[in-house]
Amino acid sequence: MEFEWDAEKARLNLRKHGVQFSEALLVLEDDKALTIIEESAGGEERWITLGMDSLGRILVVVYAWRKGRVRLISARLATPGERQRYTEGL
Repeated sequence: MEFEWDAEKARLNLRKHGVQFSEALLVLEDDKALTIIEESAGGEERWITLGMDSLGRILVVVYAWRKGRVRLISARLATPGERQRYTEGL
């Protein structure tokens, strides 16, 4: 799997959410990760994955598939409700 992201978007995400995109990628390798697919306002499919990174944080990672690559859009810490869903496997 190949990954890409906009460098400015990654910088803003780190400042706003305290999560580096390079760390967020590991969520996609989590065997217990939960993923849903939603359509954005522009009609593009957005994949939203809830999973654990290598630091043990439960993150929400939003991305799209573009030209066979995963393009990261955002990554943030999960809310308490999202963390509960992850631990319960819902």
